[in-house]
Amino acid sequence: MALTTRVLSVSVPVAEQDAALAFYTEVLGCELVTDVEVWPGARMVEVVPPGSAVSLVLLPPDSEIPVAIRLGTTDAQSAHDAIRESAATLHNDELIRLDGIPAMVSFADPDGNGLVYLEDADRNGPQ
Repeated sequence: MALTTRVLSVSVPVAEQDAALAFYTEVLGCELVTDVEVWPGARMVEVVPPGSAVSLVLLPPDSEIPVAIRLGTTDAQSAHDAIRESAATLHNDELIRLDGIPAMVSFADPDGNGLVYLEDADRNGPQ
């Protein structure tokens, strides 16, 4: 069974979130999905191109929210275990569980690219 169900979002490092939000919505025509302070000092701004199932998360490079590709998985614990046994760099010893957010695991592939698995509510993957 494949651990990855789909690509959920891709982070884009931006110098200033408000300016980036204006560019992505007003110039590129993306739609605002999320603009919240996840915890004090950690703002998550998410836009999506019309008709796309994959969103863009606009984050400052020094954000506590990982600049990463976010992938869906049907079983975050199995994904965590598989990553622990691989050549990837695991960023957390246990699953991350925050109120209102699916269980997740943050890691880097062998080349250092940031990745996050989120337990996907849509267990059937892309439609």
